[in-house]
Amino acid sequence: MSDLLAVEEPLEIRLEYGPAGNRVTRNLSVTMRTPGADEDLAAGFLFTEGIVRRAEDIVSIKPEFQLSESFKLSESSPNVFTASLHPDLNFDLQKLERHFYTTSSCGVCGKTSIDALKTVATCSFSEKKIDLAPEVIYALPEKLRRAQATFDATGGLHAAAFFNPKGELISLREDVGRHNALDKLIGSHFLKGEIPLDDVILLLSGRASFELLQKAAVAGIRVVCAVGAPSSLAVETAESFGIALIGFLREGRFNLYSNASILAH
Repeated sequence: MSDLLAVEEPLEIRLEYGPAGNRVTRNLSVTMRTPGADEDLAAGFLFTEGIVRRAEDIVSIKPEFQLSESFKLSESSPNVFTASLHPDLNFDLQKLERHFYTTSSCGVCGKTSIDALKTVATCSFSEKKIDLAPEVIYALPEKLRRAQATFDATGGLHAAAFFNPKGELISLREDVGRHNALDKLIGSHFLKGEIPLDDVILLLSGRASFELLQKAAVAGIRVVCAVGAPSSLAVETAESFGIALIGFLREGRFNLYSNASILAH
């Protein structure tokens, strides 16, 4: 009996930046991901890390078809992508370093993490209430599950999806990494100039970590729902940025952890 497995391969993101005639290319990040929507993943990563603010800041995101020093490229899909930034973009070299405070293992206190995030998250949140009925919220996990074609085949992927307040699916991305799934999802809308995403409901197939709330805050998302539990720092982040955070959304119940006032129901 054959068993289908989720594909996991490294993706190296390179950054080309600097004024015309004096361009510099550097390796930015390597992440383990499921191949597919790699341009969205790169764009979402650059945006949620605060390296770019607008789609126009990125001139192109192109695959590299040569050997990488880190690993041999896949013959079926490229594992190295170079994002070329606009020559006029005032790029801070220090932003090449990953913000390691985003991981729960780094030992940095919550206040430090949230204060650092405020320098990246610049979206203006709408003060308009979101009319979101509990019945709509209850139905989201099953709608997500039905739309996860790859999960049905492998059982090994995380998902992130956007719904409208009526509970209608807008877009969905899957990946072996939960942060990659969200970067792919946000990146697809970022490249279309659809930021801030203050009129969507984000549903996460697993738990709600600080890193995922960080990305939601940067994208201007106001409602985050998770099938699993939130971390304490995720709740603090949601409270700080005015995000309504819902956790343990399953089996016809959920817990609302922050900013219930933005929901009309």
